[in-house]
Amino acid sequence: MTRPGQTLLDKARLQAGLSVADLWYAYFALGGMARPEEVAEFVAGAREPARLDYDLLAQAINERLSELGGEKPTPYSDELGR
Repeated sequence: MTRPGQTLLDKARLQAGLSVADLWYAYFALGGMARPEEVAEFVAGAREPARLDYDLLAQAINERLSELGGEKPTPYSDELGR
């Protein structure tokens, strides 16, 4: 269920069963350069991620969703018209 004001990244993160720290580790492993605090702000909607950061976070979430059996993937920035 989506909370009022919940971001797409946060909803997807929860569906993937990832903590913010787990998401940061996966994002960092893909080459993301934002600090853990910045990723927490992106997920919370307090700060807008750059396209690359958003796409790396979406990729990290999508990889986890795939491991869990193929939930609907998180859209990438080009799919959102960002």
